[in-house]
Amino acid sequence: MLWLILLHLGAACAAVPLVRWLGVRAFLPLALVPGAAAVWAAVRHGEVADGHALVSEWHWIPGLGVGVALRCDALALLMVLIAGGVGALVMVYCAGYFRRDEPRVGVFAGTLTAFAGAMLGLVLADDLIVLYVMWELTTVFSFLLIGHTPERRTNRRAALQALLVTTLGGLVMLIGFLMLGHAAGTYRLSRIVADPPAAGPLLSTALVLVLVGALTKSAVWPFSFWLPGAMAAPTPVSAYLHAAAMVKAGVYLVARLAPAFAHVVPWRETVLVLGAVTMLLGGWRALRETDLKRLLAFGTVSQLGFLVLLVGDGTRDAALAGAVMILAHALFKAPLFLVVGIVDHATGTRQLDRLSGLGRRMPWVCAVAVLAGASMAGLPPLLGFAAKEAAAQALVDGDTADAWALAAVVVGSGLTFAYTLRFLWGAFARKPGVAPPPVGRTGPALFLPPAVCALCGLLLGPAVLWLDPLLARYARTFPDPDGEPFHLALWHGFGPALGLSSLAWALGLLVFLAQRPLARLGDLLAQFDGDVVFARALWGLERLSLQTTGMVQRGSLPVYLGTVLAVLVGFEGAALVADEPWQHMAEPRWYDSVPQLAVAVGVCAVAVLCVLAGQRMKAAILAGITGYGTGVLYVLHGAPDLALTQFAVETVSLIVFVLVLRRLPARFPDGQRTWRVRRVTQLVFAVAAGGLVAGLTYLAAAARLGPPAGHELPTATAHEGVRNVVATTLVDLRAWDTMGESAVLAVAAVGVTSLVYLRRRARAAVALPVPGAGPGAGVRAGEAGPGSAVPGPVPGRLDAWKLPGRPVILPPRGGGSPVAPRRTWLAASSSLAPEGRSVMFEVMARLVFHPIVVLSLYLLFCAENLPGGGFTAGLVAGLALAVRYLAGGRHELAAAAPVDAGFLLGLGLVILTGTGLAGLFLGGSVLASGSVHAELPVLGEVHAASAVLFDTGVYLLVLGVVLDVLRSLGSEIDRRIERERARAAYERQRGGAS
Repeated sequence: MLWLILLHLGAACAAVPLVRWLGVRAFLPLALVPGAAAVWAAVRHGEVADGHALVSEWHWIPGLGVGVALRCDALALLMVLIAGGVGALVMVYCAGYFRRDEPRVGVFAGTLTAFAGAMLGLVLADDLIVLYVMWELTTVFSFLLIGHTPERRTNRRAALQALLVTTLGGLVMLIGFLMLGHAAGTYRLSRIVADPPAAGPLLSTALVLVLVGALTKSAVWPFSFWLPGAMAAPTPVSAYLHAAAMVKAGVYLVARLAPAFAHVVPWRETVLVLGAVTMLLGGWRALRETDLKRLLAFGTVSQLGFLVLLVGDGTRDAALAGAVMILAHALFKAPLFLVVGIVDHATGTRQLDRLSGLGRRMPWVCAVAVLAGASMAGLPPLLGFAAKEAAAQALVDGDTADAWALAAVVVGSGLTFAYTLRFLWGAFARKPGVAPPPVGRTGPALFLPPAVCALCGLLLGPAVLWLDPLLARYARTFPDPDGEPFHLALWHGFGPALGLSSLAWALGLLVFLAQRPLARLGDLLAQFDGDVVFARALWGLERLSLQTTGMVQRGSLPVYLGTVLAVLVGFEGAALVADEPWQHMAEPRWYDSVPQLAVAVGVCAVAVLCVLAGQRMKAAILAGITGYGTGVLYVLHGAPDLALTQFAVETVSLIVFVLVLRRLPARFPDGQRTWRVRRVTQLVFAVAAGGLVAGLTYLAAAARLGPPAGHELPTATAHEGVRNVVATTLVDLRAWDTMGESAVLAVAAVGVTSLVYLRRRARAAVALPVPGAGPGAGVRAGEAGPGSAVPGPVPGRLDAWKLPGRPVILPPRGGGSPVAPRRTWLAASSSLAPEGRSVMFEVMARLVFHPIVVLSLYLLFCAENLPGGGFTAGLVAGLALAVRYLAGGRHELAAAAPVDAGFLLGLGLVILTGTGLAGLFLGGSVLASGSVHAELPVLGEVHAASAVLFDTGVYLLVLGVVLDVLRSLGSEIDRRIERERARAAYERQRGGAS
């Protein structure tokens, strides 16, 4: 079963190139993917109907009991048939619905295919966590599909509304899942249903939270307002997501849990009341709509309430009626939405007061709509009639609560009959005084999918007996009724169910004929619109957030940091004082050797000097010295890996400090009383926080209960042929942590540098104004080819380092003349003003750049047995780029690293993720390590491990981070300084000329 989900994922990834190749016809081969799921389900029908559930389990993290468990029983098979079959027909419909020049149709095709795969995963999941993941994937994909046309405000608003409501419900449901799994002792869904936990406050709370998620997903009142707004989406989305798939997810979850928990308070009361209210309110609101699509949307809301009422009732017969109604609803509501798309496509409107005479001009489309509408209204001999007969009979035989629910169902069915007549009349009837609109051509790709659905509803009505074995298999999970169990059939004779159906038809006909008098009553009852309430609540929340942010976020970094430190010191200090963990600690050993003591005292002295420094640069250098001193302590303690990393990190940090300090005053404010008070306050916070962290570090290290395992690590790593315990721990034993930290590092780097750019990044500099040439004159660095004066500064330009620079004449590609000597040591050093250059620095930068790069590669590949690793090697490679930048400026950095930093970040993450997935498929678990031993003719014995490839990803990611920092805090600030100086020079020149 997992292959079905992976097949959808692969097809989704191939959708964009497939659409580029085939155009909108690419939907036809993509339709084969959900179609394959439907065929698979149809082939397995007999086996599942006989009671043999299909089970597939893939152990992901066996030690933690985490795995992907899939299970296909009768209910899941029914949902797979619906999701796959209707999904395939909707894909075919898309081939005729979209224009050949439709924008972003490839992305739409991929998202729709991915949604179908997520929906399959949702209904097949046998684990609560897997179900939740698939649940949220359908939410995200539906958000993208509803907002397919982001240029329209209605699409953006509808997509955001659906995302907020369903995501909030999903998060609440996740809490319920965790509580339910804790109460049951397992997260396996089939085990929970087979052996439910005992009723109690914890279980009742968990079920209420789960119901919140299910009801938000299925648009049950009071969460029903998002579904009509989602009709801004393209018609295929409405037909699939909002009729056959996504909105059925909540109904499916209620149906899945009802056999075990329908008797637990307040499950049954909640679903019966909210289901009945939703059915009545949705049906009533559908009578007031003039947009055919919104009319069907409110009708869908009404039907979803009906479905929740049936599957959540907790009886065997109601569950059987609910199961057949799920299928019937998909087979009549999906074609009705598709018919609306045909009408809109042919006439350009969906407003029923602008449509007239389409029944005669589009007879085949009208026939499909009549068949689907008759099934929705519950008329024989269609499947909808058999489903509603089963529902009425189940509620007739029920208790008092079922009697009240039956009354609501009869009234709701009458409203359903009424808005069905309104839909057919509005779309196809001839209306006096309304001119028939021009009708375009309807192709077979548009007509065949709704026709197939409607015909299935017609054929399955008399053949409903064929469905009884499968659906009765699900119904048997409920307690057996007192009398004879109900079986599906088209005709059960004259009885209460048929009488109630006739009453509903008569009531619906009266309501349809009395539309105008009832319209005024509807206006009075529509004073409270859920959509308006949601919009006002969202606006109020946004205003409250802005006011709160304005009060708390004052833009002062010291205030933010001080608040964090105050909370840390206060709460942690109070916990330490209350617990007194130091009572059972041994006497601390202050140092191991005299050199350690000397270095520690020196570091403390330098830290004091850093606090007393009056110049920012001096303080930065002293802070760096404390970091280097810490690295020396690592060396003395026998930790060369940590020392090497500390030295590299401290060097990069010092360079970043230098780059940032260019935009700050040289000295700290001095002499002001408020500043002295601030310095004292900062000193108090720093000493308190530092002392607390030092104390916690000691307490954590001294609280060890068991024997240390450090001496066993070399033995453990020696079995794999490696000796570097630290590197092996980072890239093998704790590879998960390393991957997560790498991702956080990448996100932080992108976020910080984006704040510097505040616009789209580009390696080429913007046009710089030239004094004397007007404000719009200038050149773009990097646009000219070899032999031109770019990327050096044009005459009159002020560079970031000092004064006007000179044009740079780069040699032609290929090295220029083989006789003429090289004029510069660096490619772009002449872009700097003469007084801003250092020839010695340029020579040293040229000489050490390549050795530093080679050193970084050595540190990368020797990490298995010697100090090094991807993180340290990446920092060292970044230092090589920093040397080139400091020696030659931003154009030198562009010449030294002609690659985008984002590409290196992404490539590193791809390698990290790819290594993890390779371990999954080759080793059985994510990030499982592997090694290859080979004998090569020249090199001899070669040992290659997957950890080296993992470390390569870390190397590229760290290098990308350093390059991004250099370009944002270095090159970008240089560019801004140049623009400011050039603008100032231009203004002075204009002032002198005037």
